[in-house]
Amino acid sequence: MGKRHFGWMLALGTSVGGLMAAALPAHAGDRETAQATVDTRAAVEQPKIIAWRRDIHEHPELGNQETRTAALVAKHLKSLGLEVRTGVAKTGVVAVLRGGKPGPVVALRADMDALPVVEQVDVPFASKVKTQYNGQEVGVMHACGHDTHVAMLMGVAEVLAGMKDQLPGTVKFIFQPAEEGLPKGEVGGAEQMLKEGAFENPKPDAVFGVHVISTLHAGDVGYRPGPFMAAADEFVITVHGKQSHGALPWTGVDPIVTASQIVLGMQTIESRQMEVIKEPSILSVGSIHGGNRNNIIPDTVTLNGTIRTFDEGMRADIDKRLRRTVAGIAESAGATADVDIIKGYPVTINNPELTAKIVPTLQRVAGKDHVKLIDKVTPSEDFSFYEQQAPGVYLFVGITPPETDLSKAASNHSPKFFVDESGLIVGARTLAHLTVDYLYGL
Repeated sequence: MGKRHFGWMLALGTSVGGLMAAALPAHAGDRETAQATVDTRAAVEQPKIIAWRRDIHEHPELGNQETRTAALVAKHLKSLGLEVRTGVAKTGVVAVLRGGKPGPVVALRADMDALPVVEQVDVPFASKVKTQYNGQEVGVMHACGHDTHVAMLMGVAEVLAGMKDQLPGTVKFIFQPAEEGLPKGEVGGAEQMLKEGAFENPKPDAVFGVHVISTLHAGDVGYRPGPFMAAADEFVITVHGKQSHGALPWTGVDPIVTASQIVLGMQTIESRQMEVIKEPSILSVGSIHGGNRNNIIPDTVTLNGTIRTFDEGMRADIDKRLRRTVAGIAESAGATADVDIIKGYPVTINNPELTAKIVPTLQRVAGKDHVKLIDKVTPSEDFSFYEQQAPGVYLFVGITPPETDLSKAASNHSPKFFVDESGLIVGARTLAHLTVDYLYGL
């Protein structure tokens, strides 16, 4: 992004903050004064947020390896006078800002990890980092935008720390590792953060988070009450047959044919057994492995796939039906099968009442025409674990340039994922205003 574009963004941020502050009457109450302070301070923070984002983007780190990022975050939070705890869930950082007046507790969360992706975006701060992941050398890129999440929350921390005497309550800043998952055998992420006390002393009354997304233009904010992002479970099915010569199939039990029938049988769970008008669900096989020669029927075949659901009852029901279907088809072929279902992130459920209350805040920050009620999405998020502990809302913040056709924008997780940085000030202001409005009573 050129200097000319950056200068326009900074001028726009300053003018918006100044106009909003100037528009307030002299007799405005404490809430309105705090809101104006947020806008004034956020405009000042914009170049810092962008600089932090670019630095973190150029130096990405995979899950549970975010040592440089965590050190940058911790140093900044300590400089603001916050109570800072490091090493939570390995590399996580939790900080507490106590306002000048008593009141509720709000938690704000940003995830810090990058993905094993080789960057293909032509920017001066593109990642050239390589590392090891599951025994392979991989490139590393912030292809999902977590660099922006960290930078925005660092900016929000500075905005709110500078006005702490105006805040009637407490703010917890949670910088979390390993949202994208971990190498085999490791633990981490939101669930581990909670196990290690991220929501203790004090316990939040509400939690908010934002995620940048390429399906919205920069300046737009997307929200949805209730089930928003899917639960994600992994399954591994191992079909055991009896090896034989490919020319003599009757002398064995063919696990390849059996596995093929299982794949087809699984589709009837979705098409004929699930109550599709209640909630959508997905059952997909992503890989099949078995055999090593054209004329040998192997002993075993392994299927690996994913289950996506928006309802915990349906999630459990699909688990039961999948096991029953696999066992029945395997038995009919004279084979056996093992089914291993690895539970992933739960459904991300935005508290409906809290979501309804924050819509006016979103509209004030982004403008009514830029606040979008969006559809459910089938990716998953471990922000869901926080929402199981406190009422919460997770939002999408657009980062696709306004002139770009959304259907042509590179998706999150793509090596071509591109961020229009003008969206970052909207995300930061959104988090700061949500905090202030909640503390003053929505």
